[in-house]
Amino acid sequence: MLAQPAYDIALILDQGQRGSQEDAVATRMFDAANAGYVVVADGMGGHAAGDVASDIVIGAWRDALDAELAGAAPSESSVADALPLAAMQANASIAAHCDEMGGNFKMGSTLLGVLLLGQRVYWISIGDSPLYLFRDGVLHQINEDHSMAPVIDAQVANGTLTDAEARVHPDRNQLTSVIMGAAIPKVDCPEEPLSLTASDVLILGSDGLQYLSDAEIQAIVKRNAHAWAQDIADALLLALHAKGDPDQDNASIGVVKLTRN
Repeated sequence: MLAQPAYDIALILDQGQRGSQEDAVATRMFDAANAGYVVVADGMGGHAAGDVASDIVIGAWRDALDAELAGAAPSESSVADALPLAAMQANASIAAHCDEMGGNFKMGSTLLGVLLLGQRVYWISIGDSPLYLFRDGVLHQINEDHSMAPVIDAQVANGTLTDAEARVHPDRNQLTSVIMGAAIPKVDCPEEPLSLTASDVLILGSDGLQYLSDAEIQAIVKRNAHAWAQDIADALLLALHAKGDPDQDNASIGVVKLTRN
């Protein structure tokens, strides 16, 4: 019998220079089902709002996925269908919480959830939390960026803005889709899974990780590509700290590797 894939996963939360931690992360493995997940939520709304929103998203994810994966042979289609269900449940829960608070109370969160089924990877992404694939020495962001950043970068490409103007554009981090108890304009949830190989590295993050450029993340992962996931996550966090940015946002870092396939 061929050995089933095993996962090497590391998670880090860092508060950065912010007054509170509004990110939340979770992971769980289901050995009998040869499955697992990693989920990142970046809350918005200030202390006692953003942190509540991200916790609600993580809780909804767990409620939707844990039951599906607890059996020894879960249906792949039903587990994959649980990803958008988790987003809908999170959205409804945030709407209910805002109603309870009354007035014009608002809060929200991104959602980046990765489902691991053997070597196959499904994901759902709402917001600007990045999902990177490092393969053959090159880093690519494989999920959609639901912020104004791609629009602003397109203006650089067509000559409307300069690189310098784009980097400091006041609307760059404005989200175009988010879980906040209302209609969700954009959801990135491909029907076809990604197939991982033993040499691949998946990197999940909140946008606080992007205080490092893609080139910097690529260089760090390339130097540590054969290391354990925890070593890669630690190297990324060390690089963030070395920048010493006084505006460093909360940063979530998740690293996923296969230990065999």
